[in-house]
Amino acid sequence: MRTLFDKVWDAHVVSQVENGPQVVYIDKHLIHEVTSPQAFTELEARNIPIFRPDQIVATADHNVPTINQDQPVRDPLSKQQLEQLAINCEKNNITFYGLGHPYQGIVHIIAPELGVTQPGMSMVCGDSHTSTHGAFGAIAFGIGTSQVAQVFASQCLLMNKPKSMRIKVNGKLNPNVQPKDVILYIISKVGTNAGTGYFCEYAGDVFENMSMEGRMTVCNMSIEMGARGGMIAPDETTFAYLKDKPFAPKGEEWDQKVAYWKTLPSDADAIFDVEIEFDAADIYPMITFGTNPGMGISVKDIIPSKDSLSDNEKESFEKALKYMGFQDNQSIINHPIDYVFIGSCTNARIEDLREVANYVKGKQRNENVTAWIVPGSKQVEKQAIEEGLDKIFEASGFKLREPGCSACLAMNDDKVPEGKYCVSTSNRNFEGRQGPNSRTLLASPLIAAAAAIHGKIVDIN
Repeated sequence: MRTLFDKVWDAHVVSQVENGPQVVYIDKHLIHEVTSPQAFTELEARNIPIFRPDQIVATADHNVPTINQDQPVRDPLSKQQLEQLAINCEKNNITFYGLGHPYQGIVHIIAPELGVTQPGMSMVCGDSHTSTHGAFGAIAFGIGTSQVAQVFASQCLLMNKPKSMRIKVNGKLNPNVQPKDVILYIISKVGTNAGTGYFCEYAGDVFENMSMEGRMTVCNMSIEMGARGGMIAPDETTFAYLKDKPFAPKGEEWDQKVAYWKTLPSDADAIFDVEIEFDAADIYPMITFGTNPGMGISVKDIIPSKDSLSDNEKESFEKALKYMGFQDNQSIINHPIDYVFIGSCTNARIEDLREVANYVKGKQRNENVTAWIVPGSKQVEKQAIEEGLDKIFEASGFKLREPGCSACLAMNDDKVPEGKYCVSTSNRNFEGRQGPNSRTLLASPLIAAAAAIHGKIVDIN
């Protein structure tokens, strides 16, 4: 009577601290330039070696520019962090994909596409959206810098086992509803704290029929409802995606791994601490109107009335609307926008770029909109060019940029100016997330592309 989460977690418990947490082994440790320097410094100061450098993969993503990557990085802090990561990796014999490397890209995009991410693994990274890798049936979650040091030193973590939650979505999705809409809908219904203390398994027709790219988008945003991570059971879709990836098992080992992976799905009689169900027919293309991912509505609906909220909710709701320049009971259809960002570890895979290219082909970007299309990796960029997507973008007034986290979090040159509205395919719309006093509306690649063409929020159905 075990869940997918139970099976993977239990397989990684090294020991139990009496009346305390468990010691959990970590299969893969992903690192980038922002949350690793302090951990390297701590170990060096204590003269502790990196225990398993062969289990670590590093890349440059948060601070990298997304144009002219062949030129020196202009921002002094970004330049220092990128250089320090390269030094630390070379010193400790850690695999590093820096600028210019064909495998460089956003950490949560390169690991799956290279086959580093595999079912049944435990994976961590100093980044909250590590939950992305749960799409493969892995336990994957973000950690803080002190925990990065802990994994460097021991390849283990001290942790209390989270509780289990299952969210089912069955039925047929409406036209133009994308995986991003599904997860935005779920978060809008359950709230941003519903998953606190839980690992969430997504199940039902909708997730079984999703591509791996779609599943990654869903699991990526599990953290936005407070969950420690999200998971989807591995199946034939998973195996087909991983087959022949550079670091996926080969030959006899592949057959052995697949046989094991097939044992991972939750048992039919598995018991979850919480179960929630939704009907796919209730989901339409979504957009956020506030300053957390739970403040979302269908593009065809109006912003809720503040009178429908409790006294505790009203204050933050009114504050969010004031920041965004919206009113309650307002439709945001036809609201003008200034920027569109298509990218991030949520929606910068080849499938996302294909959706955008398919929509914008034969159309022209609105002259009042600045649009950034940022692939998630050099591999995605290469594939987009080979498929001619860059030519479609250029003909429609867009430009395919170079890989990086870009305008997801304003740690690089791609920032949204104060007061400007940006329809973003990223995962967070907090105050100032894309730049000081910028205003972010989260949406799917399709809704973002439509906004770039029309210069405003539109209902594409």
